[in-house]
Formats: sequence, C-alpha cells, structure tokens
Amino acid sequence: MKRFHSLSEVRSELAAGTTSCRQLVAYYLGNIERQRHLNAFLEVWADEALAQADAVDAKLAAGTAGPLAGMVVGLKDVLAYAGHSLQSSSRMLDGFKSLFTGTAVQRLLDADAILIGRQNCDEFAMGGSNETSYFGPARNAADPNRVPGGSSGGSAVAVQADLCLASIGSDTGGSVRQPAAFCGVIGLKPTYSRISRYGLVAFASSFDQIGPLTRSVQDAALLLEVMAGADGLDSTASQRPVPAYSRQLTPAPHYRIGYIADAVDNAGLNPEIKAALETQLNLLRGQGHVVEAVDFPYLDFMIPTYYILTTAEASSNLGRFDGVKYGYRAPDATDLESLYKKSRAQGFGAEVQRRILLGTFVLSANYYDAYYTKAQRVRRLIKDKTDELLRQYDFLVLPTTPTTAFKIGEKQNPVSMYLADIFTVQASLAGVPAISVPVGEDAAGLPIGLQIMAGAFREAELLAFASVLTEEVLA
Repeated sequence: MKRFHSLSEVRSELAAGTTSCRQLVAYYLGNIERQRHLNAFLEVWADEALAQADAVDAKLAAGTAGPLAGMVVGLKDVLAYAGHSLQSSSRMLDGFKSLFTGTAVQRLLDADAILIGRQNCDEFAMGGSNETSYFGPARNAADPNRVPGGSSGGSAVAVQADLCLASIGSDTGGSVRQPAAFCGVIGLKPTYSRISRYGLVAFASSFDQIGPLTRSVQDAALLLEVMAGADGLDSTASQRPVPAYSRQLTPAPHYRIGYIADAVDNAGLNPEIKAALETQLNLLRGQGHVVEAVDFPYLDFMIPTYYILTTAEASSNLGRFDGVKYGYRAPDATDLESLYKKSRAQGFGAEVQRRILLGTFVLSANYYDAYYTKAQRVRRLIKDKTDELLRQYDFLVLPTTPTTAFKIGEKQNPVSMYLADIFTVQASLAGVPAISVPVGEDAAGLPIGLQIMAGAFREAELLAFASVLTEEVLA
C-alpha cells in the first residue's frame, strides 16, 4: 500500500473500493512492527483498532461515517482514553489506566477516527528531545542516531515514518512545533483555550494546548475543527464558535508579513536554516506579499520567563503524585514521610525533579516577588508586544528551531536544551496560534521547519497561509 499524504487521498481510495479501513490499519500495524527501533509507540491497540476499522467500514457502506473516517491516529502518552494506559512516559504512573476519556479524544472517536496506539514522549512532557522518557528516546526516522524533538517526539516520528496518518500531541512551549520541524511534518499549536484540556495531563496549565501533527495542512485543519470548541468540563475552554477550518483554506492574494530581525540574525541560528528562511521570505516577496523586518526587544527574556513560569506551575501540578492514591509507590518506605520522599525520588526522572525544584524555589516566600511576579510582568510585556505586531501584520514568520535535529546524548547541559526553545516559546507566552511547516532539508538530509504565528483565534487564516508554503514541499 502506498504512503498517504492526506485523509482526502484515503477517502478517495475508500470510495473507489481499492482499500478499506481494515486494510489501512493492517498496513500501519505492519509499519509499526517493522520500525520498532524508532520507539515511537509505547503501546499498540491492534485488536481494538481493527475492530474500530470494521465499524467504520460498515458506516462508510451505510453512508453514515463521520468526517474522520479513514484517519488512523496515534495519541501522545499524556491524553486520557478510558481503560487504556496513561503514563506520561514516567515511572511515576506505572500501571495506571485512565478512568475516563478526555474531551479531545472523545471528539476524535465521535468523528470516526481510528485510534491505533499510545506514543512515546518526554516524561510529563518536560523536554525538547524525547530523551527524558522512562521508556528511552524515540528516534528520528531521517537518522535514528538523532532525536525527533520533544516533548511530542514519538508523535512526530509516527507521522514521519508512516506509522499512522496523524498524531495528537501537546504543546507547552513548542512541544508540537519543534518535533514537527525536526521530523519534517506539520505541527499546529492552536490559540490557548481553543481545544479543551480536559483529559490532558497537566504540565503548566496556563500554557498547555493540544495540537495535531500531520502531513497535510488540510488534515491539521480538519482535526482542529473536530477537537475545538466549548466544553463544560473545562472552564478555560473558549466559548467562541468553531469555524469550518477545513473549508477555509483559500489564501488571500496578498498578506502583510513580518519577520523578527533578531531571530534571523541570531548567532545561534544554523546557517542552512537561515538560508532556507531567507529563501522563503524572498519567494513571498516575489508573490506580491509585503515582507518586512520587525523589532522584538524581548527575545533574550523569553526563555527565562518561560522556564520560571512553567516550572512554577509544574511544581504545583505534580504535587498530586505522592505515592498515596495511584501510580508508583516506593517499596522500601517505612512511614508517611519516607513514602512521599522515596516515591517521588524514585518515580520521577532527573529532568522532572529539576523542574519541580526550580518551580518550588521560585514560588518560595523569599523569592516569589523576585522571580515569579517579575516573570508574570515580563510575560505581559511579551504578549502585548506580540499582539501589537500581529495587529500591524497578518503573520509573523521565524525559524521553528535554531538547529536541525541533534544527536542523541549531544545536549547534556540542561541550559543548552532549554535554549532550543528560543523561537517557539513566544507564541506560548502570548497564547497565540502558531504552526511549523517543513521547508526543505539541510545538506545531511535533516528536515528544516519554518514557524508562522497569527493573532489569537485566527487559525483559519494561519492554516490558509500555511497551505501555500507546504503545497510543493510535501506533494
């Protein structure tokens, strides 16, 4: 069976009778088995996926199938699916099975998506390389000695390696967009609140957002359309009506596009990524769009602001994992205090412990105002400036990552790992939508991603513009 680029291609063959949902699932199951060395999936629901496929085939025959019929989807290991393991790639949740299905996952099922398995990620979504997973790193299909990015690394690899048609990840500071760039696929972070977070394991609640990884913009638009919308189970989910994103992909003839000059001229930016970005900007100028450099004075403050705030929220959110109610419990605990200490010390990996400690420190009485309060003020400055630029321009364009995929084990210094998020955290701090699209490869054949930001709740325009940039790359 050939590799499918989009759901529309799948549906064409389903309509022609040249394939079936059962055959699609069998094809992906075979690919997963053949590429187990990539460590993209932690668990594969083979029998269940085949049963779902049979049910969808029957619906297609009866003309009652939903909009995602024929789409085989993988779930990042932070999304709740009733009766299925939910471990956040951590020892801390060893053996835990979800008691309920999250809103976004339920909406996929209601639209007749076929869920094929649970995907590897950084532990509790904390990392930029998928190396902090308790189950070991996922590996980049372009070069298995390199990382796929993180934290949604397994989800990106699964799409890259044709192990499923689409994946659902989560993005806190770039955890969908960065692995999308490293793996040469499309990764969308919607506006904060656009998709309900009910059923998403919390890392940093004021940043976390569910987002799709796909091979086509059309599929990203359709998945967003299905998952988005108000939810009585999540008071932070937006009440705004959900546009028909998948039917609004016709771009305007001309846009005003800004690019952050300091990002393009950043000393840490890989020269090949810079060249690819400049090539795209010149192509856009040639198409008649207005393309101008813009000044963003807070670039150097974004990483410290992001990590102060997210570690503070992580410290609070992960306090519930104490060895008492569920998950890992230290076998050598002798009293309640040692149960807490040993369960958390043994259950959490080094990076999660580091972020909990950092977050507890910045929330402590003596340092709260010096760090946490100040970071909240800087976040407001970043948001206000970003919103100002997005009122002047339709989109902001910048690299997704400063480098292409690096080798496994290369970034041992946590600070160097954190700096890999320098271009993705802006959209997260401002709460605006952003998408990473592939724009080519470097000399070593490693994918390069370009990031586009738009104003809040302007996903329709963002996706339409992204479709222009991807129609040649992924054809």
